[in-house]
Amino acid sequence: MALISSLLRQRSSITRCMPLATSLGSHASSLRWMSTKETSDEWVEEPDETEGEWLGCTRRFLAPISVNSRGSEILNNPLFNKGTAFKLGERDRLRFRGLLPPRRLNMHRQKERVLEEIRAEESMIRKNVLLEDVHDRNETLYHRILVDHIEEMAPIIYTPTVGQACKEFGMRFRRHRGMYFCEEDRGHMAAMVYNWPQKDVHVIVVTDGSRILGLGDLGANGMGIPIGKLSLYCAAGGIAPHRVMPVVLDVGTDNPELIKDPFYLGLQKPRLRGAAYYHLVDEFIQAVRHRWPNVLIQFEDFSSDKAQKLLNKYRDQVLCFNDDIQGTGATSLAGVLGGLRAKGEHPTALGDQRILIAGAGSAGIGVAQVLYQAMIEHGRTEEEAKNCFFIADEKGLLGVERMGELSPEQALFARKTDGGLSLNEIVNKYKPTMLLGMTAVGGLFTEKLIRDMAKHCDRPIIFPLSNPTTKAECSAEQAFEWTDGRCIFASGSPFDPVEMDDGRIFYPTQCNNMFIFPGLGLGVTLCGAKTVSDKMLYVAAEALANYVSEDELAQGKVFPSIKTIRDVSKKVAIAVIEEAIRTGQASKINQKHMEDLDAFVSRKMYDPVYVPLIEKRTIEI
Repeated sequence: MALISSLLRQRSSITRCMPLATSLGSHASSLRWMSTKETSDEWVEEPDETEGEWLGCTRRFLAPISVNSRGSEILNNPLFNKGTAFKLGERDRLRFRGLLPPRRLNMHRQKERVLEEIRAEESMIRKNVLLEDVHDRNETLYHRILVDHIEEMAPIIYTPTVGQACKEFGMRFRRHRGMYFCEEDRGHMAAMVYNWPQKDVHVIVVTDGSRILGLGDLGANGMGIPIGKLSLYCAAGGIAPHRVMPVVLDVGTDNPELIKDPFYLGLQKPRLRGAAYYHLVDEFIQAVRHRWPNVLIQFEDFSSDKAQKLLNKYRDQVLCFNDDIQGTGATSLAGVLGGLRAKGEHPTALGDQRILIAGAGSAGIGVAQVLYQAMIEHGRTEEEAKNCFFIADEKGLLGVERMGELSPEQALFARKTDGGLSLNEIVNKYKPTMLLGMTAVGGLFTEKLIRDMAKHCDRPIIFPLSNPTTKAECSAEQAFEWTDGRCIFASGSPFDPVEMDDGRIFYPTQCNNMFIFPGLGLGVTLCGAKTVSDKMLYVAAEALANYVSEDELAQGKVFPSIKTIRDVSKKVAIAVIEEAIRTGQASKINQKHMEDLDAFVSRKMYDPVYVPLIEKRTIEI
């Protein structure tokens, strides 16, 4: 008995010295218990020298996720599947030992393998296909790749490649993702939404496919846009993938090529119009809000004749915004404020600018509205602010003589004189300091137009914002060459650095909505806002503009590096939450959260790492 008691005492002593071996399992290898003499009984982290299946694993304790499925069902569920990274214990516990090759590749090795395969491809659309294959089978790995290599991956999953991916959507369809609503579903949508397996949806991106980028009516093929946007919400904005839902409202198509295409997956009939269209949209809005009352709805790529009407109807009743109107506007405002900083001017100098906007659709008018509101925010009168704008469409400068055909939003900016002037005539008469393009007309900004503008303005701000690259009004090389490197440039699509003949190098940055919408969505959903206010968009733009460093401005950049997108999104989210607190909209924020909003938002941001899985079981005694 004495021997047994002695052994038990030794065992007890060992257990007290090594508690992590049982309480933390996999994480025990990254921590060790130091003696009292060395560290006063504190846990300290060891160098990360772990090899084998634990290489690249997080040191943080991760509470396991309880899943209803088991066996091959887990391997076929991209939200839970880890592929070859499942450890031996998990394979036993979840009952699929023997269904995977015996060698285990951790996430680090899996990522290396995918990157090697993607980088071996020259075609951007092939890269997109490979990456979406990963998306379809392993969402954690997919988003890890995006987070760690966002600068390289963003052009693959979003602009400019997403345009081609949408055009080929029917031919490339492999696996369902998102939901589709059509006229035949009228009366059933409130029940349909319960077919979506996730119970806690925070963000929905919805399109009717009527104006996809600069490509026009792509109908149901437009699903590629919500999928791409929500990938950025997850990777850049830190919203977990089980909390997002892409949606297409399939109301038909007026694209004759799709009507004839035997592989098109949408309704092959003319688009719904009038009351029938708006009733369908309204039923959809009510259905998703019935199941998820606090969901953020982002309207995406609706045609100009519908976009503003839908926004006007729902913006004060529903947590929603239109990315083409408000997101583009806020991002452009941030770029413009950065441009003013680069010129050595204060943001309040915005009201001193003369702004020529080519394109009077939803994007062009949306940008004008946000800039207009910013000027008023800076103390300008409505009349002073309106006089700063010259907005032109295919018929020339918007004038009061066309009031009968203009929308109320367009009419606000109609000039009392000179209606119908061409872009060249506007430049030579009014000498604008900014030229913004949202026309989807590639090459619209000619050499004469840019050179004439540069004659009247020492440092013109030139933003050709149309997507994809082929639709850009001019290239970065053209803008810098035609202004002798004096312009401040940003574009909707990415362009390579430009080297001038004298050796100067300029680094054009992308005026991409991904700098705004992920952080905006993160902020309003975390704080429990009921609507997205104009002031929230303004503070989001201001936070983005202030993030750009002086060194970046000196290099010709007016937007930060995409590598910093996670931190940018956090700063945008904090600014939005602070505005919600100020206006009494932050229903989910308490005093403890307000003490350190940075830490609060950081904790809430999704980090794509493998989490232990356990099977949900009912135990009866």
